This record gives sequence, C-alpha cells and structure tokens, in this order.
Amino acid sequence: MRIAHMLLSRGFAGTERATAEMCNAHVREHALLLIIRRGHRGAGGASIRDRLDSAVQVIEVGNWWPRAAVCAALAQFAPDVVHAHLRRSTRLLARIRPDAATIATLHLTVNGPHFAAMDGLICIAAWQQRDIPRNYRGQIFFINESMIPARRLQPAEIAARRAELGVSEPEYLIGAVGRLAYSKGFDLLIEAFQRAALPTARLAILGAGRERGRLARLAGPRVSLPGFRGDVKDYYQAFDLFVSPSRREPLGRVVLEALDAGVPVLTTAADGPKELLARFGGDLVPIDDLEALTARLRHHYTARTPRAQHDLSAYHIDTVAKQTLQAYESVIQSRFQSVRPPG
Repeated sequence: MRIAHMLLSRGFAGTERATAEMCNAHVREHALLLIIRRGHRGAGGASIRDRLDSAVQVIEVGNWWPRAAVCAALAQFAPDVVHAHLRRSTRLLARIRPDAATIATLHLTVNGPHFAAMDGLICIAAWQQRDIPRNYRGQIFFINESMIPARRLQPAEIAARRAELGVSEPEYLIGAVGRLAYSKGFDLLIEAFQRAALPTARLAILGAGRERGRLARLAGPRVSLPGFRGDVKDYYQAFDLFVSPSRREPLGRVVLEALDAGVPVLTTAADGPKELLARFGGDLVPIDDLEALTARLRHHYTARTPRAQHDLSAYHIDTVAKQTLQAYESVIQSRFQSVRPPG
C-alpha cells in the first residue's frame, strides 16, 4: 500500500508523536510519505522529523500557501490513501480532493466542515463521536491512540532522573508533562501546589511552549520548568504523582504514558482523561477548580498513593497500526466501488 500522511503543525507533542509512531510502524511493509511544513520545529527545536525512521519519505512545503507543493507531492507519490492530521491539513486535503481515499484522525474534534469531506474519520476517544454530524456519509472508525510501552528503569536510573530534576531521595516529586500552553492548565497547577504548602514536595513541569515565560514568573523556589525532553517517558517513573491539569484534553497521551509507568494519576475531568480513568482508575477533579486540585495534592502527598500496573495492550502500537491499516483498506475499497463504472 502507498500511504501519505499530512501534518502541518509545529513542534513535537502528542499528535506528532502518534503520527511518527504510525509512520514508523507501517514503513516496514508499505511505502510511506509524510508531508510537513518547513517551519516544523517548535520551541526548543523539537520536531517530528527527528523521530522518523529513515525509510519514511519526507517532503517539506511552505508554511502559509502550500497547496501547489502538496498537490505536486501527492501527484508524484501517487498514494492509495492520504491521512490528514489536525484541522489545517484536513482543510487543505478537502480542497485538493486527491485521486486517492482520504481519512483524518480526530486528534481534537470535528472543528470545521472540511472533516465531512473525508472518506473516513478515526475517533481516538468515544466522546468525539457525538460531534460528528449525523448526515456524515463517510466511514467512522474507533481506534485507540497508539503508544509504545516505556522501558523499565533500574532504581539507579530513577534516582538519576530525580537528581537531575533537583529532587533528593526523601522528597516527594509531583510531575507534569506537556506543551506549555494555557489549555494545559499548568498555571492552575503551580498555584494549587503553592497553596498546598507540602513541606518536602517539589513540582516539575516538563515541556516547552509559549507560556513558559508566564509560568516561570508564577513558579516559586520548589517549582522547576526543565524544558522539553526527548526521553520524557523515562521521567514518569521518577514521579511520585503525575498531574494533568488541562482545561481541554481530547484524550491525553501523557495520561496514557503515566499509566504505563504505573505512577498515581490525578487529572481534571476533561473529556479524554475522564474517559481513560474510567477504564483504568485514577483521581479526577473539576476543570479549573483550584480548591479541589489543592485538596487532592494534599491527599496524595499524605497518603503516598501506591503505584499500579495496567493492561494497556489495546493501545500498543502493533495493535493500533493493524487496525489503522484495516481502516485504510476499507476506505480505499469504498472509494474504488464508488468510482468503478457499472458492468
């Protein structure tokens, strides 16, 4: 199969990680093209390009008016299916109408009429299906977000990660991971942490983004912003508590990664985390509720909530990659039947 992906975002967050994992999984047996923008590097220089198998063909197009370049790339590659990620790519793909089956993953939600032009839509969370128009004529697939289980660190490695974050052995480390954006709610977490006044606790927020300056001004002496980490999955095992304070979160890849690490999880009741914790357990507080978040930080600090192991096999990349291929085959077959002349 000839598979083209299109992702016109910057940086390396959950969507970019998921796209890279899918490209790398499929390129073993299929021809893969990934179309990205020239300005693909985000704050700190992170980019999907650094995480791709060398067998994945990559074409960079202009940041603002890429239609002609995208059309040329697709014409040359001649894909069987084009997979769009996020709104900008999906909108452009709807306008181009390539001679191939089209599919888009709802990394967020149906936030524009262009999604209705796709032959197929992939939901990564059950709640997303409520936003798909009832008159949508394409196929709808429910396929879990993919993840690659993290390697298990030795005690000495965990201690080294904690020391790198400025944490001594007796201290309690509260960790958060994500893009430093207002929607992620890290300002709320910093304020709740300071209000909780936990005597031997530290808060580390790993990630990069436009909110870094504001968050640094809010942070006190026991709060650190270590920046983007390419090996961020290793740090979850160093946390005593993982917190996702998001104001909006379609799924929450970071929550999956925390569950994989076995660390206790505290999240706001955003759509995605609420759905995940209903399956695997964890602690929820209302969105933007400072008092509730403060109280639950104190609770976990006092209780020293134990670690737990979860069966996340339904999210493993091999399972998800196979289901995605089946979705491709289905939309290709439907498109072929719709254009095949009678007789």
